[in-house]
Amino acid sequence: MNSGARLRELMDRGTVVAPFVFDGVQARLAEAAGFKAVYMTGFGTAASYGLPDMGLIGLGEMSANAARIAGAVGVPVIADADTGYGNETNIARTVALYERAGVAALHIEDQDWPKRCGFLEGKRVIPAGEMVLKVRAAVAARTSPDLVIIARSDAYQPNGWDDAIARLRDYRAAGADMVFMDGLKTREDVERAAVDLAGVPQLLNSWLVTPEEANRLGFAVYIHLGLMLRHFSDFRRALEELRDSGRVHVPEADLSVEPVTRLLRRDDA
Repeated sequence: MNSGARLRELMDRGTVVAPFVFDGVQARLAEAAGFKAVYMTGFGTAASYGLPDMGLIGLGEMSANAARIAGAVGVPVIADADTGYGNETNIARTVALYERAGVAALHIEDQDWPKRCGFLEGKRVIPAGEMVLKVRAAVAARTSPDLVIIARSDAYQPNGWDDAIARLRDYRAAGADMVFMDGLKTREDVERAAVDLAGVPQLLNSWLVTPEEANRLGFAVYIHLGLMLRHFSDFRRALEELRDSGRVHVPEADLSVEPVTRLLRRDDA
């Protein structure tokens, strides 16, 4: 069974929780913790290059990172593919590279380029009709029908709720397997999206509800930005501790490279 088929099987059982990861060791740690899928974040991938998520990296960097992550784990990888990096012809190449990388799913968004993180202000979106063509191109380009094509809309902030909902319905009608309304900033937004798009498989990016609540609301996939923000916060605090005290507290159980080495070798001995 390929990774897309495995993801589809998992979604049939309930909400799939996919932690944010942006490199192989994070993905391996998530798999070892028992998560059944992981999410390759575009924000985190850009940050790993020392850059903000504002359209400063492209298809080459993103697809290469997707391949590294997919090669590191046996669980399905859901990957950010930004805007698809161009028109319908570019979309076809994006899908081909991501599929070759081994991802189970990818999402493309209706932002204008240069795009920016979905939680930042100042986003602009392309006409809905242009995005419909991109969705159709993505669906037509996949060689495996199991690859999950996710259509994301960032129209809520610039255009309002009704436009975002109408766009996502159009993207679903164009063939998207799942839709993703980004920029939900309140619990009420999350609950409203569940109602207004009832019956349409949705990916939810939120820390405002628990995975159990997301499952009750009917979301197919749940990704949690807070895990990545915690990573940045913990590392920053450790650096400040080293700067200020000359020490870094590490729990005794973690004072060895051996456990991580075993994890990376997939060696249980």
